[in-house]
Amino acid sequence: MLISDALQLALRAITAQRLRSFLTLLGIAVGIASVILLTSIGEGIHRYVLAEFSQFGTHVVSVRPGKTKTGGGSLSAFPSSARPLTLEDADALVRLPNVIGVTPGVTGNAEVKGNGHIRRVSIFGVGAAMPLVFNGRVRSGQFLPPDDATNARALVVLGATLKQELFGSESALGARVRIGTLQFRVIGVMAPKGQFLGIDLDDSAFIPTARALELFNRDGLNEINVAAAENVPVATVIESIRAVMKARHGREDFTIVSQEEMLSTLSSILGVLTMAVGALGGISLLVGAVGIVTIMTIAVTERTNEIGLLVALGARRRTILGLFLGEAVALAAIGGLMGLVLGMGLAQLIRLAVPALPVHTPLSFAVMAEVLAMTIGLVAGVLPARNAARLNPVDALRTE
Repeated sequence: MLISDALQLALRAITAQRLRSFLTLLGIAVGIASVILLTSIGEGIHRYVLAEFSQFGTHVVSVRPGKTKTGGGSLSAFPSSARPLTLEDADALVRLPNVIGVTPGVTGNAEVKGNGHIRRVSIFGVGAAMPLVFNGRVRSGQFLPPDDATNARALVVLGATLKQELFGSESALGARVRIGTLQFRVIGVMAPKGQFLGIDLDDSAFIPTARALELFNRDGLNEINVAAAENVPVATVIESIRAVMKARHGREDFTIVSQEEMLSTLSSILGVLTMAVGALGGISLLVGAVGIVTIMTIAVTERTNEIGLLVALGARRRTILGLFLGEAVALAAIGGLMGLVLGMGLAQLIRLAVPALPVHTPLSFAVMAEVLAMTIGLVAGVLPARNAARLNPVDALRTE
């Protein structure tokens, strides 16, 4: 039998029972639409989170106090016996090869008073290299100068939101503000950075690390952030940092985390979650598969005479098998296309209705969904098709 004849017979069988075929298509379409919609939302969130973290650069290495170990399924840390990170530690890392910037970090929260206004914001104690390390940019004025780390001047750089809240449209450069109990002079305003996972990065102030240690009455740093050169492996820089820190502390009582490693782990976790969400939507495809098995079984019963006639005219059993399998795959493929249109359309509607919710549908997802629909049709049509191929032609011709 020619392929064109087989396709014509399959399409004629589908269109002969339009309502029944449509309901079967609808089951597959709803399942595919669910998979496309849920995976689009999951992939959109995946890309959004990675983009949020990547805006700070991918060649950043963080050194944190305390050695964290995992063993026996439990997480144990012993920062109490660990030596705190110091400004001298940060200064030692600056001299390492393939390191382009180091900023010692101290983070806290305090009230900022200026121009008759008061606002509680995040205070970041940082070094002069912070814009280089974290891809920051100054909108007006300048960033903190490279003063002596242990005797830095009381200078502050305001975030864009904080500047607007305190000074409005007025210039803040040269103004005096009080942070906690200390007085600072404004020398710069950062360019807007936007939101990071719902946190306003611009509602903050940047002061020298030594002044932050004094402000928050701390003995050690929260972390030391190191920017590695982009043309060298991050692992090489990590080993250099580990060697210097072990030499200074006498043992490895610190934890080194690279931005690259964190992004890779985060990407893997989000990828698994996306697939899990898609699998939940795929459960509805089982309903479509059951529908295909049902309609094909009914079709075999109704077309017993036709099958007997085909066999009597010389059609081979594998031809009969192929005809019914082709019909099942055609049903699933058409239903899959309907589901793709429905799912991608709903995804675009969600994007327009809720711009804050990231939605993204990769082409690979659409292709995989269509292949999945056709595979389900093939698997679901095997049993009815085999039953059709095994019919005895004489008995089939006698059937009313």
